[in-house]
Amino acid sequence: ENGNKRKLSKRKDPELSLDYYRSEGYHPKAVREYLLTILNSNYEEWRLENPDAPQDEFEFTVEKMSNSGTLFDLDKLNDISKDVLVKIPASELSEFLIGWAKAYKPEIVPLLAGNEEYLKKILDLGRSGDKPRKDFVYARQMFEFISYFYDDYFRIEDPYPENVSGGDVKAILSAYLESYDHGDDQVRWFEKIRVIAEANGYAAKPKDYKKNPELYKGHVGDVSTVIRIALMGRAMSPDIWEIQQILGEEKTRERIEKVL
Repeated sequence: ENGNKRKLSKRKDPELSLDYYRSEGYHPKAVREYLLTILNSNYEEWRLENPDAPQDEFEFTVEKMSNSGTLFDLDKLNDISKDVLVKIPASELSEFLIGWAKAYKPEIVPLLAGNEEYLKKILDLGRSGDKPRKDFVYARQMFEFISYFYDDYFRIEDPYPENVSGGDVKAILSAYLESYDHGDDQVRWFEKIRVIAEANGYAAKPKDYKKNPELYKGHVGDVSTVIRIALMGRAMSPDIWEIQQILGEEKTRERIEKVL
């Protein structure tokens, strides 16, 4: 055995059953992509040269099939899945997630079905531009990743930064709520966070803190982490401003008020 790589056995591997992939919600395109890399040794090279070509353009050959026992690598399937899902449009991902939920997590169907526009915005978050986020692996993980958008599943999971006192958490969030304007663009929004940071003894720029750490309690990154945790419950997430645009003003204010 070597990490996640070994010969398959029916006894040890739920992955041998197709039901495993269905219940976790692996996308058929991702599974096919992975199987092709196992079945033909030249597939990965072809894929690098043809990143956007449909799978059926690849010429499958028996000669290139591996004759040793197949090693299954779940990490590799997950990596391939991220690359495949990032290219699937949000409308198709939304249908896929709802279809999976109907079969394997029916309790979330009322949240998703009928609210497709909201779901599509969530699924599209950070997926455009030169460096799209590759957050999604399979349906079960996708819902866990986006669950904070739904009040029934929202909870504060991560602690506030250690260098920010409880009193400062309240002071930061109060000031944030006071200056919050849902119509602010991203630049104006972040300027306000810099102002809040300085007013509470945190450097407005991380480089200022790096130069003179003894002068500050922390920097603007710590302040925005406080806001992120109050809104998303997590220290890591896509862009806060974009998330607020999807959540809407009412829900954004509600979540901050709840912490206060």
